[in-house]
Amino acid sequence: MDLLSYMTEEHLREWIERFRALGPLPGIFLTFLKSFVPPLPTAVIVGVNAAAYGLWLGFLYSWIGLVAGCMTTFLIVRAIASRPYFQRWSQRPKAQKSLLWARRNAFSFVFILSMMPVGPFAIVNTAAAIVRMPKLAFLLAIACGKAIMVLAVSYVGHDLGRFIERPYELLYVAAFLAFSFWASRRAEAYFTRDSE
Repeated sequence: MDLLSYMTEEHLREWIERFRALGPLPGIFLTFLKSFVPPLPTAVIVGVNAAAYGLWLGFLYSWIGLVAGCMTTFLIVRAIASRPYFQRWSQRPKAQKSLLWARRNAFSFVFILSMMPVGPFAIVNTAAAIVRMPKLAFLLAIACGKAIMVLAVSYVGHDLGRFIERPYELLYVAAFLAFSFWASRRAEAYFTRDSE
């Protein structure tokens, strides 16, 4: 709990400044860590990266860290999912039903949940690994979903003072996220129709 109470905007900025000599590594490491410590505040970390490194570098470092962390947990779980315990669990009727749904909707499930600044990222990575989602499909879903989310949060975090003074400008960010969500649903419907 001490770690989580330390994860405030001021402490994170101070930490990044202290290790500034390491270049992008502190920013990448913080977002990478999110995949292994789920309660860490993603939006705060991404916003601080954008404020510390600038909009585009902050976006890039946050995106690299998040995608690398998700991919690492996915590959670890995928490697151990063939163990007897997971095999026995996956044979249960309720698990079978959930796994069947997850297999059919894996890409959209991962992509849409990756766009959210808060959410059960560890569960998403684990579920995708257990259903043996193809590695490239998982990477594409995570990379695209996280890019949308990180860009929106970085945009706000880069100039937070502006949004505090003019909160109505957050409507543009909300509109961008809504459009991305709508576009992803249209793409999912298109590909699902073609595959039936």
